[in-house]
Amino acid sequence: MLDLKTVLVVTFAAASLQAVTWLFVWLAWRRLYELKFLGAGFAAIALGVLLMIVRGMEPAPWTIVLHNTIIKLGLVLLADGLARFLGQPRYTWIGVTLLLLQIVVWSAAVTFDPANIAIRIHSSTVFTVVIMSMMCLGLMRDRTQPSLLRWITIGVLAEYMISSIVQSVIEYRLPADFESASVLADRNAWYLLQGTLFLIAFFACLLFMVNARLSADLREKNAALSREVRQRRRLEIQLTASLEAERALRDEQADFMRVVSHEFRTPLAIIRNATDMIGLVGNKSPEATKERIAGIGEALDRLFSLIDRFMANDRDSGFQPETIRVGSLVGDVRLHFDMTGRGERLVFAVDDAAIPLFADPEMLATVLINLIDNALKYSSANEPVEIDVRKEDENLVLRVRDHGIGIPKAELHKIGRRFFRASNTMAGTGTGLGLYSSRKLLAYHGGKLQLLANDGRGMTAIVRLPLTSAAQSSPEEVTA
Repeated sequence: MLDLKTVLVVTFAAASLQAVTWLFVWLAWRRLYELKFLGAGFAAIALGVLLMIVRGMEPAPWTIVLHNTIIKLGLVLLADGLARFLGQPRYTWIGVTLLLLQIVVWSAAVTFDPANIAIRIHSSTVFTVVIMSMMCLGLMRDRTQPSLLRWITIGVLAEYMISSIVQSVIEYRLPADFESASVLADRNAWYLLQGTLFLIAFFACLLFMVNARLSADLREKNAALSREVRQRRRLEIQLTASLEAERALRDEQADFMRVVSHEFRTPLAIIRNATDMIGLVGNKSPEATKERIAGIGEALDRLFSLIDRFMANDRDSGFQPETIRVGSLVGDVRLHFDMTGRGERLVFAVDDAAIPLFADPEMLATVLINLIDNALKYSSANEPVEIDVRKEDENLVLRVRDHGIGIPKAELHKIGRRFFRASNTMAGTGTGLGLYSSRKLLAYHGGKLQLLANDGRGMTAIVRLPLTSAAQSSPEEVTA
């Protein structure tokens, strides 16, 4: 036979275990501070039930009010904890007001009509319905928990509200001489039993809610971590790109200085050669002295022009195109090698000296001088170097052909790289920057440099320059 005290013991055991469980869960996840209120609510219910178990057969009126008020306080704490957990409005003032009304009504009932428990039951029903309705409202507003779980919890709360209303209805319509059935020794035992079942079901729903919250937090942290990883990767890529750009800029600046220093050697060689000739001739040949001095002046002008152009802070000042004649360009190059004493080996063939070209004369002269200088350097002293200049379609084509040692076929594709020199040129002097700087200077004009091996011996360097509309103006508009 299931009597009231047995039901109370079961309720006390269930509420106590649930209170301890929530305490440990809160200690494990301190950030879920709302669990403290849930644990306190179950603890208050367990304490109130325990006091009801240990009180005597004829309890004092004030103990009846106190014990039931403690249980109602537990329900208020459960409602407050659930609202906090879901992030919903708590309506604490409603809970406090209901507690005060509970104390007033129960105190009056046990004082003036202690035998009539109907008033106390109806008061508890009102209290339960209001508190459970607040909890249902918070669950319906919530969007953080799974929809199915929220509605199951609402169903559990609704079942308890219905049970409370049914108990009030039964108490209201119960005959005065009613006696409890043998299964339940007290007519209120069935209500307390379903209350115990409610606590167990509600506890299970709360556990699933906490699990859902922890899972959502974990997913959010993983997503945040993934975003941070992607952001760090983007920053790493940007940093790498910045470092590469800075490194490329430093390399470009260093290469530029090497190229300029390489080009300085040519006018300095002219100056040195002219100075040696002046020292040898002295005053014996005034004409030769004047010629050498003019060569020194021309070389110095060229050197200063290179310094002003390529070592200036303004990068745009390096490329200064103008309309020139091909014959003028070839004449400057011929004069350069005549001044160095190597002009007799050069064989020039210009198809049309009046061909107009829009280009930087200093840059193109440097390109031709580099190509011819390589051809002279890597061929025998008695072998000529042929320079052919002609117009082909819309391009000006310059060919520098030698009969020297050539370039191994396996290394031909590497020629023109920085500091690269063919394996058969190691005995000679050079830095491996002549062809590299020539390609860089041709890039300003949209030109290209091609190296081809001759059928016999030696190499042919082919320069193709586009003839722009500005360069194809009438001869009268061309400046020499």
